[in-house]
Amino acid sequence: MAPPRDPSNAEIAVLFRELADRYELDGAIAHRVLAYRNAADAVSGSAGSIAALTRAGTVTEVPGIGKTLEEKLTDLINTGQIPALEKLREKIPAGLLTLTRVPGLGAKRIAKMHKELGIDGPETLKAALDSGAVAGLKGFGEGSAAKIASALEAAGDALGGAAERVLLPRALEIGEALRDELLAHPSSHRVELAGSARRLADSVHDLDLIATTDDAVALVDAFEASELIASVHQRGDNGANAMSQAGLAVDLRIVPPAQFGNLLQHFSGSKAHNVAMRTAAQARGIRVSERGILNEETGEIVRCETEEEVYETLGLTWVPPELREDRGELALKPGEVPVLIELSDLRGDLHLHTTASDGRGTIDVMARAALERGHEYLVITDHSATHGFGNDVTADELRASIEAVRAANAEIDGITILIGSEINIGTDGGLDYPDDLVAELDWVVASVHTAFTSDPTKRIIAACEHPLVDLIGHPTGRMIEKRAPYDVDMTAVIDAAARTGTFLEINGSPRRRDLNDVHARAAKEAGVLLVIDSDAHGPETLENQRWGIATARRAWLTKDDVANTRPWAELRELRKGGR
Repeated sequence: MAPPRDPSNAEIAVLFRELADRYELDGAIAHRVLAYRNAADAVSGSAGSIAALTRAGTVTEVPGIGKTLEEKLTDLINTGQIPALEKLREKIPAGLLTLTRVPGLGAKRIAKMHKELGIDGPETLKAALDSGAVAGLKGFGEGSAAKIASALEAAGDALGGAAERVLLPRALEIGEALRDELLAHPSSHRVELAGSARRLADSVHDLDLIATTDDAVALVDAFEASELIASVHQRGDNGANAMSQAGLAVDLRIVPPAQFGNLLQHFSGSKAHNVAMRTAAQARGIRVSERGILNEETGEIVRCETEEEVYETLGLTWVPPELREDRGELALKPGEVPVLIELSDLRGDLHLHTTASDGRGTIDVMARAALERGHEYLVITDHSATHGFGNDVTADELRASIEAVRAANAEIDGITILIGSEINIGTDGGLDYPDDLVAELDWVVASVHTAFTSDPTKRIIAACEHPLVDLIGHPTGRMIEKRAPYDVDMTAVIDAAARTGTFLEINGSPRRRDLNDVHARAAKEAGVLLVIDSDAHGPETLENQRWGIATARRAWLTKDDVANTRPWAELRELRKGGR
């Protein structure tokens, strides 16, 4: 019997995450659970084949994979199974794993309901909720049962196991690496990444690559042979459909050079943008498709080498891919397209953390890393006393941090180091620290971190009205593909920010990108200044501002719409009261 095929990185990561989930449901120690989750992340983040590294005996060089995990990988590659996982599958019902995708329903509660009520999946959980059995469990009660029922209903189709979307940074990493590999092939002329990745969307379902070449067969062969590709499902003279090692579908489309612009435009525009374009053209007797632009009256077909030619032929103004969402961009005239903000426009970072709270870098480490990135200033904003996740900063510790930051600012040349705090907004809208202490800070970020269902709109508006609050951090609290936003009225929040002169944040953490593009554009139109921050928890995540820029570009923002494109002396004067 032939040995099993090598599993892709995505398949291995899924198995490691399943091991982590089943171990957690089985009551394993947190360290073991975390080890498998970290290993899954390491496998997902590996560009090359983990199976190939295992065969070569070098897989333990991948951070997060030690000897124990290497043994499991060896078993998987040689036999197609991980024995420890098979034992856990016999012990832990598959339906319990499904329940782990219900927001707010942790493994301990699931295990308790399984043990005491026999709940083994969504259907039995719903029945137990309807009968009142869950509310009767010790430690649950009516309130908890109601929240579980609401979360179960809200999860809906998400429990059906649909394919996950990939956050933009990972999608770009894969897509750009494949693009560069194909561009390096002797037969290729042009290769571009299209689709939602090119529009810098929050997350990506699949990747589209558009190419021209002298030798389509050779280019498809190179695509299929890439270490980034796990398997090719279909191939032909015009391209191939494949699955990447990371589990992301990839379509390669090969087209004659004269048609490149048509195809690139078609696969770069959102569905809404393309439909609006086609509808407007049809009213003039013109049909638009990836194959060309057909004049129905004359029968003439125009094929375009560039996107600019496509828009020009249709009497439209070319717009950057980030704007192609049918939000008014097709009505823009020449000269009206905004000059979108660039990463190089940012002069500082106003929200980041150090080892004083939950960060991984000291003041010195973070400041020197920011200096290397070309920043003129940064603000240390460690978490306040009730942010809810430990490693918080008490009032006395904040006073010590003020002194430490002032000392570091005097010692490190080339960058201004400022002291602030990310202060939790309490359920009453108040701040953690007394006003006299907050007044000593150079910058104040106020964020909701706890009690998400306790009227976040009222709390955020109260924070806007506080004379010492400069910025509302990650205003909607969303975690892309993981957690829905708070039930917050962003129109009311934006109005309050405009009225009080409070800045609103575009948090660059790839999982947040909060505000989103729609709300950020609404804030701009209301006259609110935005701030693009990294929310870095280590020197390597200072680069998160790149993803905040992506959101800002999708929101039509220019450098003038963003406060931290200005020098600190100028930005400081824009604070409430010119503090």
